Amino acid sequence: MARMALSAEDTKTGRKVAIKKIKSAFEDLEDAKRILREIRVLRHFNHENIIGLDDIEPPASLAEFNDVYVVTDLMETDLHRIIYSKQDLTDEHVQFFVYQMLCALKYMHSAGVVHRDLKPSNILLNADCTLRLCDFGLARGVEVPGADMTEYVVTRWYRAPEVMLATQQYTTQIDVWAVGCIMAELLGRRPLFPGDDYIHQLRLIVDVLGSPSDEDLKFALDFLSKLLVLHPGRRLTVDEALAHPFLADLHDEADEYTCPHKFDFSFETLKLAKEDLQLMMLQDTCAFHPEARARYPELDAWEGESPAATAGLPVPDTVFDAAAESRSAGAAAASGGSAPA
Repeated sequence: MARMALSAEDTKTGRKVAIKKIKSAFEDLEDAKRILREIRVLRHFNHENIIGLDDIEPPASLAEFNDVYVVTDLMETDLHRIIYSKQDLTDEHVQFFVYQMLCALKYMHSAGVVHRDLKPSNILLNADCTLRLCDFGLARGVEVPGADMTEYVVTRWYRAPEVMLATQQYTTQIDVWAVGCIMAELLGRRPLFPGDDYIHQLRLIVDVLGSPSDEDLKFALDFLSKLLVLHPGRRLTVDEALAHPFLADLHDEADEYTCPHKFDFSFETLKLAKEDLQLMMLQDTCAFHPEARARYPELDAWEGESPAATAGLPVPDTVFDAAAESRSAGAAAASGGSAPA
């Protein structure tokens, strides 16, 4: 599976968008399931700090459905590039970035979704400092019977200790740990825990967190120390983090809303063949292009027979359409913003 991305202009709206081509998307079934997962999660979400899914290009027929073309919001850069650039980063920048990450996590976690792969390169930015999380291919449900919750998630430097020590027993708190690691990287302009392997990674974490200072910590260090707590049950929750004094200047409950619907991960428990995955993705495609459904006569028969036909479907299209309009309005409003000074 190869991926290519390019920028383009939506001829209907004039908006700049990103087009991602996923070549031979169904060659590997696990890769195909990851693509389906990301598409469905993004269709379900409507939040200004989560990348928006704008379109899926319909193929000519089921038989010719090999490559997938996904259209999303176009963002100018990512946090990794900013951290390792010569761009000055003030305390206000760090606060604003962390606040937006936490707002996205509150929304996502309320839908029962754990990102599991938060890292600077998966956090997209515009010049006005608008931030959006992307890459939900490794996302999982908080409570999904039979789901494989392995340690092979989260790039090692941002991996919470409980992922390495108790692979079947982690929660949304692994995303909070990752935010702490990213915040530390923003402040220090280098990774906090650049471990070479699992053992080295754990030793680095213990070396940094094992002997906390008795000095009075400033808000930023106090906040960071409470995000990076070894025991996930004692780590700040997203709600507690949003209410911490470090974010007092930004804290606004109107911006910290939840998702109205839980995401349905039931398709994760099904054994899906290549054609199932193709047809499920065609369901998503037809949500954007209902006129294209006539090209896929196989879809009607499959929907009448397969349990996969109703598994993991996002919110109804009428709600989705309204969400898309809301997202477009939010993007237009954000474009008039300015970077923290």
